[in-house]
Amino acid sequence: MVPRPVLLPLRSAGRALNTLAARLYLIACALLLAWALLATSEGSMALVLPLVATVPAGIVLLLVLPEGAAAFCLSIVLGALVNALVIGWCARALRRGQNPETAP
Repeated sequence: MVPRPVLLPLRSAGRALNTLAARLYLIACALLLAWALLATSEGSMALVLPLVATVPAGIVLLLVLPEGAAAFCLSIVLGALVNALVIGWCARALRRGQNPETAP
């Protein structure tokens, strides 16, 4: 059995990715990537759009990973996941709001 402190970040990430905003963002990124891969031709700039949609995490990962088509797609996918986590955490925090009784 896995200790409870190890599961806490996974549970938190699962809750963040379970928000509507995070899911819509991931769907949009997946559709953009699929479209870009289908529309890519010699000299096409179609692959720039999925990369722009995953800024800043996608750019950082693109700089860290080695060159290649697989690394490019991996940076977009991982960047989208990181950004979706941030979007989900923000959405959950805004939904919780601030209780007026506990505010300083």
